[in-house]
Amino acid sequence: MGDPGAYATLHAAIVAGELSPGERLIEEELAERLGLSRGAVREAILRLGHEGLVVRERNRGARVRRFTVEEAVEILEARAALESLAAGYAALRRSDDDARELVSLVDEMASLQAAGELLAMSERNAVMHRRILEISGHAVARDICARLHSQMVRFQFRTVLAPGRSQKSLAEHRRIVTAIAAGDRPAAERAMREHLISVGATLVAVAAPRSVAAI
Repeated sequence: MGDPGAYATLHAAIVAGELSPGERLIEEELAERLGLSRGAVREAILRLGHEGLVVRERNRGARVRRFTVEEAVEILEARAALESLAAGYAALRRSDDDARELVSLVDEMASLQAAGELLAMSERNAVMHRRILEISGHAVARDICARLHSQMVRFQFRTVLAPGRSQKSLAEHRRIVTAIAAGDRPAAERAMREHLISVGATLVAVAAPRSVAAI
């Protein structure tokens, strides 16, 4: 399995932008920079390659993958299909405690939005999506969406900063949670699908034409 700490460290560095899109990943340099063994770094890079965050090129080694806006929209479309399924299952399987937790998360998002703490709001958004997947009990959707979310995290921050997007996002999440709490499977599926399609539309709107965006 390798060193899980090495994987977590490199994963976090890529998602946070400490390792830039297109940056070459040189095992020896990374091992020294991050205080890890070279073997652990090699295995972590291989795992990140399987998850789509790293690509290997002949005679050039590994580098952090760049994602175009078009690829990001496709990821959102895939998430819309899987997470709407999960939201429906969550509506069927949620406990009263689960419902209260989701309502509390929406309330936290509302407070952060009102305070202008949009990046913190986006982080709570990610927690909510993860909890809905967990509550759904749908293991396949949860595992695939975890990988897709890693690829989308910087695009997520870009969309929440778009003018007017935070208010719309809050309303969309409120509809999702209301449907799940009510045990309304069709409404939960519809609300989640509409939310992620809306995120994709916002991403396209804020991206420069034909630009290459990276996560």
